Amino acid sequence: MLKSLKVSNSKRGDILIPISVVFISLFGILMIYSASNYQAEITFGDKFYFVKKQALGFIIGLLSMIMIMIVDYKTIAKFRWVLISLSFLLLALVFTPLGVENYGAKRWIGVGSITIQPSEISKFSFVIFTASYFAKNPSRATTFKGILPIILIGAITCLLIMLEPNMSITVCVGGLMIAMLFVSGMKKRYLLAIIIPALIALPILILIEPYRLKRLMAFINPWASPKGEGYQLLQSLYALGSGGFFGVGLFNSRQKFRFLPFSESDFILSVIGEELGFIGVAILFGIMLFTSYRGYKTAIRCKTYLGFMMAFGITTVFLLQVLINALVVTGSIPPTGLPLPFVSCGNTSLIVFMTAFGILYRISKDVDKI
Repeated sequence: MLKSLKVSNSKRGDILIPISVVFISLFGILMIYSASNYQAEITFGDKFYFVKKQALGFIIGLLSMIMIMIVDYKTIAKFRWVLISLSFLLLALVFTPLGVENYGAKRWIGVGSITIQPSEISKFSFVIFTASYFAKNPSRATTFKGILPIILIGAITCLLIMLEPNMSITVCVGGLMIAMLFVSGMKKRYLLAIIIPALIALPILILIEPYRLKRLMAFINPWASPKGEGYQLLQSLYALGSGGFFGVGLFNSRQKFRFLPFSESDFILSVIGEELGFIGVAILFGIMLFTSYRGYKTAIRCKTYLGFMMAFGITTVFLLQVLINALVVTGSIPPTGLPLPFVSCGNTSLIVFMTAFGILYRISKDVDKI
């Protein structure tokens, strides 16, 4: 009887994963309304403009998450070449007439009013491909020849994203690649052979692009150009500083009145900090860290190597992006555009992340007991 009860619990999976995702996403919609209603009414004549878009993305993402939950993750892994090829194709389409340029960067492809950000898809395509590759033969991770295909796939992905340009997601994918190679059992000398050139290349990439150098200077001393490159960071710090411990109250942000650029997307955490204070941010990050914990626990206790690698990769993408976004808005690293998962305005990010966490939930069904 106890054995049957254990099996029944395993079949249910870790229900806290999708519950956390839905809760954070709904909170995100609330904060998007707060951060964007003034600008949306001024620009589009509809204060719910961004909320409607995010709500549509939430509904599509929720349906996608529910549908992917019933698909065996081993079946998804069989389409690894299709997924990574599609990822490359979409990233390449950015540089065609289908590419949509905003603020000097081509990061989207658009058909009519529909736009897609391929880099959001590429992160999870890479996770599935890498997990499937090593699961087929785990000993591949012990030789340089064995890890070379993953390095090449990761390098091509990073290069295409870098050319958009999108430094933040490039760093995210690079960090993801190193993390997945590390847990696959790669030898330390191979790891150093990847990390050292990457660290050398980073300052070179900054120096060869004037806008990156300006952002670095603004990070070092934003007050040197308070109306230029340092403007966004200063406004973010003003928002967080004025929020204090308890915040100025929900819907009462002052920075959202067109002082803080991208207040509904990349810098929404600043508005959360202003309105809900340190306590509100701490609770949000507590829930996000709890979600990451459930993801890593699923990975560690998964019965299959494939499930372990996929769960680890999906959770790592989420945690990396949360940490990078938090470091940017607090001025801890140079400012760069990267959405806060499930919270920032952006349909592609929301739908893709919800779908990925649907896969994570499906993997949790392969665990004896969470």
